[in-house]
This record gives sequence, structure tokens and C-alpha cells, in this order.
Amino acid sequence: MRSMVFSGWHYNLRTFVLIGCMLPASLWARDPAGPALIAPGLVNRALANEFRAAQDSSHPMEYRLRKSSPRLTTTKQIIETNDGAVSRLLTVNDSELSPADRQKDNARLDGLLADPARQRKRKQTEQDDTGRALKALRVLPRAFVYTYAGSDNSGSTTLARFSFSPNPQFSSADLELMVLTAMSGTLTIDTAHERVVRLEGHLQQDVDIGWGILGRLNKGGWLTIEQADIGGGVWRITRFQMDMTGRVFFKTKSFNTVEEESQFAPVPTNLTYQQAIRMLRAGQSGPAVSGR
Repeated sequence: MRSMVFSGWHYNLRTFVLIGCMLPASLWARDPAGPALIAPGLVNRALANEFRAAQDSSHPMEYRLRKSSPRLTTTKQIIETNDGAVSRLLTVNDSELSPADRQKDNARLDGLLADPARQRKRKQTEQDDTGRALKALRVLPRAFVYTYAGSDNSGSTTLARFSFSPNPQFSSADLELMVLTAMSGTLTIDTAHERVVRLEGHLQQDVDIGWGILGRLNKGGWLTIEQADIGGGVWRITRFQMDMTGRVFFKTKSFNTVEEESQFAPVPTNLTYQQAIRMLRAGQSGPAVSGR
């Protein structure tokens, strides 16, 4: 069984990069080689927009998540609700579930229906994750230094690139923020919407987590993230890839994973998790109908 400690580090790293490192990219909306740096007012407005987006739960979605690693590939259908997200396993290694695996997944869903406390615990975990991400957001304006690196046109959209590196004046004793002090890379920004469409990040040095005793993330690890407007001005992560290694209690662990989210479709804001489970089990898939 994978160490729960290391699993937590993995999620924190992913969370803070997804919701954290992407946010400062929207501080720029013009080519600094042109008219000049943008006004502080626009910087503040863009950051405020990202902060609101990170907290916004008014656009629940149903979508498909395909997660791949060297050992396993799974595809799940996920529905977000006010009670927390629920999922149904669709395929394993791109093959339909065996009768035994389908029975096991159905039993898991039955357990959630029979014991609402389980779902409440899942929702609390989601809220805790959001709280940690917002904590990272608060320090991001001073955690990195950004440098303009060129721009490209994609149709009528201008995509601006910025390199980022740790701000030498920023430090943190918070284990969940330490990765920010060692990450550098490139951001690609949709300037019209002031949103990030791609991030490439690399660890430039080892990061000790747990005072160097419990574990470490190794220099050279990397990740990429892609984000898009999935319709109606709602932006979501569509692809996440990470290849990193680390040490946990003197054992080397690796994370080599790709997550792809697709086929987004809105669901009612008042949907309960029980209703969502029944939709999943009945095969009432919004994405399958809309193809969105």
C-alpha cells in the first residue's frame, strides 16, 4: 500500500501547482515590449478574478477522467454536487470492467448511499484541499518572479509566454508551500481572457519535506498542465502530467502520471450526491448526450 504520507505530498504538490502556480500568470495582459507593463489596477483585477474562480462552486460539472500510469490506466465518470463529487469506474486499462470489478464498484456506491457520513467525510476532504490551495494563493504574488518570454497568435487569441522562477526573497516554513521555493518554468497565457492555457514546471533543486527525515522530492522532476474554457466562460484543467521521484522513509517512490479530463457537461446546482449516484449507475451521462 502506498504511504499515506507520500500520497498527501503528491496531492499537495498537484493542488498547489494547479490552483496555485497558474494564478500569477494572469497578472499580464500585454506584451511588455510594446506599450509598457500593464497597470497595477489590471494586475489586481486579474488576481481577484482568479481568486474568485478558485472559490467558485456555482458551475458543477459531469466529466470523464482518464488517469494513466506505467502500471494502471483507469477511466471514471465524475459528477460534482453540493455534497461533494461522486464517481463511477468505467474502464481499467481501457477495457470494460469484469463482473467482479463492476460488483465491487457498485458495492462502493451502495455504501455511500447507505451511509451519508462517508460522503460527508469525502466532502470535508475536498474542502480541506480547497483551503490549502487558497493558502497558497495568498503567497503567490511574492513567491515567484516573472519574465516576459514572447507571444504567439492562436486565431484571434494572443498567447503570451512568461518564464517564472522562485523569488529569492520568499521563504516558507510551511511544508505545503516549500515546493514553491524550488519550482521554475514557463506559463502560456490567453491574454484576452487573462487565463493560463499551459504551464510547464521543473524542480530546480531537491525539496525536503518533513525536515529531511520523512522524505524528499528530487531535483529534475517536471510537470505540465493545460487549461481551457469548456464553455460559458467556465475554465477547467483538461490535462495534467507529472513525472517526479522522491524518498519516503528511505524508500524511493515515483510519480509518473497523466490525467485527462474531457466531455464536460453542466449538472443542476441543487443535485444531491444520491441523485448523482443514481444517474451514474443508470448511465444517464450528460457528456454522452452533449458530446461537449
